[in-house]
Amino acid sequence: MPAPRVKRPSSMRWMGYIPQLFGLTILPLTLLLLVIVFSSVAVHQKAMRDMAGEQALRTVRASASSLGEQVQHNIDSLRVLAQRAADGAEAQMILDSSEYLRGDFNAGLAFYSLSGQPVAGVRPDHSPTQPGREIQSLLEDLPGPQSPNPVAWRIWKNTATGETVANLAAAAGPDRALVGSFYPDRLARQLLSATYGAHTSGGHLSIFLVDPTLQPLYVSDPAAPVQELGSQPGIAEGLRGESGITYLELDGIEHVVAFSPVPPLGWALAIEEPWEATASPLLRTSQVAPLVLVPALLLALVGLWFGARQIIQPLQTLESQANDLAWGRFTAVQQPVGGIEEIQRLQLTLREMARKVQAAQENLHSYIGAITAGQEDERRRLAREIHDDTLQAVIALNQRVQLARLSLGEHPATGSLAEVQELTEQTIRNLRRLLRALRPAYLDELGLAASLEMLARETGQSGEIPIEFISQGEERRLPAEMELTLYRMAQEALNNLVRHAQATRGWLEIGYLEGKIELTIRDNGCGFRVPENPGEFAPAGHFGLLGLHERAELIGAQLSLESSPGNGTSVRIRLPVSN
Repeated sequence: MPAPRVKRPSSMRWMGYIPQLFGLTILPLTLLLLVIVFSSVAVHQKAMRDMAGEQALRTVRASASSLGEQVQHNIDSLRVLAQRAADGAEAQMILDSSEYLRGDFNAGLAFYSLSGQPVAGVRPDHSPTQPGREIQSLLEDLPGPQSPNPVAWRIWKNTATGETVANLAAAAGPDRALVGSFYPDRLARQLLSATYGAHTSGGHLSIFLVDPTLQPLYVSDPAAPVQELGSQPGIAEGLRGESGITYLELDGIEHVVAFSPVPPLGWALAIEEPWEATASPLLRTSQVAPLVLVPALLLALVGLWFGARQIIQPLQTLESQANDLAWGRFTAVQQPVGGIEEIQRLQLTLREMARKVQAAQENLHSYIGAITAGQEDERRRLAREIHDDTLQAVIALNQRVQLARLSLGEHPATGSLAEVQELTEQTIRNLRRLLRALRPAYLDELGLAASLEMLARETGQSGEIPIEFISQGEERRLPAEMELTLYRMAQEALNNLVRHAQATRGWLEIGYLEGKIELTIRDNGCGFRVPENPGEFAPAGHFGLLGLHERAELIGAQLSLESSPGNGTSVRIRLPVSN
């Protein structure tokens, strides 16, 4: 008999799962979110205010750095031309060969005598820079030979155009100077327009560039009262070499002022803008964010999946291929990585770059191979001359000392001759060790393994570090160039071990394995952080590792480094060979 159906009251329908979920979960959470959002507007506003200030500070620092770099470039260019003139080059020839600097010194470039008379010059109209009392006062400020300031500089107005001109002067010998002039406002407008774009023309942004005398070099707002630049916030601080931000209220709108010094002439850059113009839309969006939370969450999940599948994973694969490319494995970049079209185009560009790098590297290998061969030839020549000349002479000297001792018998001078003979024999030993370092004579006769064993023993004795030699497998002879390269790599690695590793023990191992030869040099020293790719060897000062890498590439070997601070170092060279 089926169970009877019970008719619930209509009021009980509101107690179902969906109403409970809405009434007990969604509605309270929504109200809580709305309360949090509206109560945190002030917090958001302060955060956006601080963020706008930090962004303005970063931007003004970057802009000041760009201006300073360009001014420093002008100073360096002027000093180079002045030095050429001081070295005896003709003034007009220097100017004629410096057309590439016309854009940098767009207000003129000229040589003057120390009395202020023009010697040679060039401007856009091919006439010397205007002389006068300003030039004379500028030349009087020329620094002495021991001055830390490389140039003298002054600011004045161009009487023809009314523009402000920055003038730099550098001594070009004992009786003349080189003066270069440029318009700071044009320079600032060119550099700052790339950063701020149309903001300067919309009335929302004001830019001030002044020199230490509060003379305006560039003001974005022509209507701004330049007489009040001394009271402009940030100007005095920037002239003192400080950078930072401050806030001021103008017509009920709070403005952020970011300032920074502009080296190397002590200028100051200040930027003023209302931060609410950019912050308010974000705040309004944050107030309605709870209403679109669920769709935004779903879209975010879809975007996350798409980004992980089509962007992140292909980029990770491409990063791995680029790392292989940095280590010289050019075929790794040929494997498709998929992803969006931009990433595929990036891989095509990387493939083309790899092809060009490979071609350039092959040419470089030929060049390095020729240099290495020349070095080895010079070492052989030097070893031959030392052996045939110096060593034989010292051996003959030792024999004569022995004959002298025999002829003197018990004479008191015999003791001094014994000391001379001992020093002579020590010199003979040192010369023979030098000969073995210059040209391992036993390499051709006894093979690579025996030569490496002797190298380990001699390096351990000279460096006072026990170095154990281990040989595995049956020795196979290689072409002479390969054996010599492996010997030199072991020699370089052992020298690094003795000089830098601070080790108490080292190992030199060679293994003749199936299809390859492995040469390993390891120690128990202090270790170091291994650079991620060979391009970091030279900047980090690891020139020995760079030499090992280049030698390995010359013979087609693979070099691997394993090290970390406090855990020693292992250098492994794997050379593929045919059995």
